Amino acid sequence: MSNALLTPEEVKSYWENGYLLHKKPLFGTEKMRTLTNIFEEQLAEKGSKLSDELDTPHFRDERLLEFLLSDEVLDLVEPIIGPNIGLWSSHFICKDPLVGRATPWHEDSAYWKGRLSSFDKIVTVWLAIDRSSKENGCMRVIPGTHSNGFSEYEAVDGKKNTFSSQIKNVDESNAVYFELEPGECSLHDSRIIHGARANTSEFRRCGYTMRYFSTEAKVYEDKNPGFKVWLARGKNIAGSRFVNE
Repeated sequence: MSNALLTPEEVKSYWENGYLLHKKPLFGTEKMRTLTNIFEEQLAEKGSKLSDELDTPHFRDERLLEFLLSDEVLDLVEPIIGPNIGLWSSHFICKDPLVGRATPWHEDSAYWKGRLSSFDKIVTVWLAIDRSSKENGCMRVIPGTHSNGFSEYEAVDGKKNTFSSQIKNVDESNAVYFELEPGECSLHDSRIIHGARANTSEFRRCGYTMRYFSTEAKVYEDKNPGFKVWLARGKNIAGSRFVNE
């Protein structure tokens, strides 16, 4: 292992609960400022897209690979999924003031079903670009639901929500809210039930999700047309096709 940033206790907590809050700056001040500027550029150039639809921005702007493939992030991820790491995806998720849509309860793995051979070692690093709070619709999770398998979904209004479906009958009483300062981050398992309320505040809420998987999982090329994955660290165990090999 390189310079692991998590303690054994934190790793154990992650596997038990399906998430972890890392309440420390992920990048240095200048590097974080550079990332924020790239986001602001992407936001200004989004055209007719909504602010929460800036998916896979690193496909359009490879400057983001400096962050996505950085030791700062990979040293955070490695204690959880191991030394052989693939970059799966990234997404600027921005909820505009007063009109930012809700994110229904969902599992990331449900939207990737059939695209990879397994989902037990996929982790998302959610980096706060703006302050993220209950007031402006921070992410929330249901602890321990990462071991439940795929849930049953029902339709919701796609204009008011970032997705047109949500998990049925979620008990919100144990929800944990991920309140983060700019530069801090959270980590969550691809299978955990999570979502966010709408942003009804006057404050923007933007985060950058950086998603990684153990290369023990096979990425099915025929199920991912036009999709690009990078070998971030270590070896290509399952023989997936990476753009940088």
